[in-house]
Amino acid sequence: MKVLVLYDYPPSPGGLATQGDLLYKGLVEMGIDVHPVHFESAQEKEWYYRWFEPDVVVGVGYWGHTPQLILHPQRYGVQPIPWLVADGYIANYQEVLNALPLILVTSNWVKEMYVRDGIDGSKIEVLPVGCNTDTFIPFQKNDPKILAVREALGVSPEQLMILTVGGDAASKGAQEVMQALAIIDAQAPDWKYVCKVWPQPRTKTQNLLDLEMAAHLGIEKNVTYATNTISRNFMPYLIGACDIYAAPSRLEGFGMPQVEAGACGKPVISLKAMGMLDTLIHGETALLAKVARKIAVNEVVLGEESGFEDEHKVTFKVPRTVDYRANVQDIAKYLLQLMTDAELREKMGRAGRERVVENFDYRVVAKRFVQIINDKLGIY
Repeated sequence: MKVLVLYDYPPSPGGLATQGDLLYKGLVEMGIDVHPVHFESAQEKEWYYRWFEPDVVVGVGYWGHTPQLILHPQRYGVQPIPWLVADGYIANYQEVLNALPLILVTSNWVKEMYVRDGIDGSKIEVLPVGCNTDTFIPFQKNDPKILAVREALGVSPEQLMILTVGGDAASKGAQEVMQALAIIDAQAPDWKYVCKVWPQPRTKTQNLLDLEMAAHLGIEKNVTYATNTISRNFMPYLIGACDIYAAPSRLEGFGMPQVEAGACGKPVISLKAMGMLDTLIHGETALLAKVARKIAVNEVVLGEESGFEDEHKVTFKVPRTVDYRANVQDIAKYLLQLMTDAELREKMGRAGRERVVENFDYRVVAKRFVQIINDKLGIY
């Protein structure tokens, strides 16, 4: 089997790039003949098509990347296999996607979204995102690298560190976490809430709104926003420095940081919906808040990035859920439970580590990928 993997290569620290790079790494270790290339690099992709002649071209992205991941390899007679996430609504390219023999998605919830929006479910197979369980590991609290992270973030040794990581924090449920922390502040042990976000103009605006909320709630002294650019090499130590990973995400097709937190032996607080239903087990590896609200829209405005002309309006006959909000009272209850019970944190962390190693290690995912291609396409 010869495989060309299209993703953001060389990999940036983002989720999609990591998703593609870990599949590539797993296939290399299996002895598969595989090459990586940037999904937007038309010339380099064509070069690989011509001399490498791959059996399949696996493209990591979402439905809006159809031109780069599917249409481009098809022009050269190569079989594309997209490995897709969802952003709440699949607005275009249904005909192109339905003509494919196989579509990979990151969770059962993503599959449900594609089927809801007109994609043939018989073509769709769930392939979870891999995790490098050799680097995301449990660390000792007195590890110098862990101590250095906490010190740099202004977290004292006796404080409990709660962490949320994302492009921005609000989409990962940080506002709901802050509201919950304000509710339990008087009862909880000393704590610090750290939000690690990616530096970009949109994030700066959202950070200000989040910090205004923290001030309004009276907890701003205990909330830290870290906005530095970091590499994937630093991520295991950042997660390893926390005591609780909290991300009741508003929209999540898989939940890579929650899985990485489990690999690091950290208990997770999240939302009982979407991709988290695949990756986390309530009461065993995580505590999952109920959905308090679903945000639905009657119409969306799309443009060139989605294969439409600018200001293209799509009106729904039935409103579409595009966002979720977690129950703040549930988050508060679960935070207090974990913050006051070190033994429970350890127990859930161990269970989380075991689940990730068994189900989401990048080598397990690579083997599953090969098996799907064997079974569905007859390519060996």
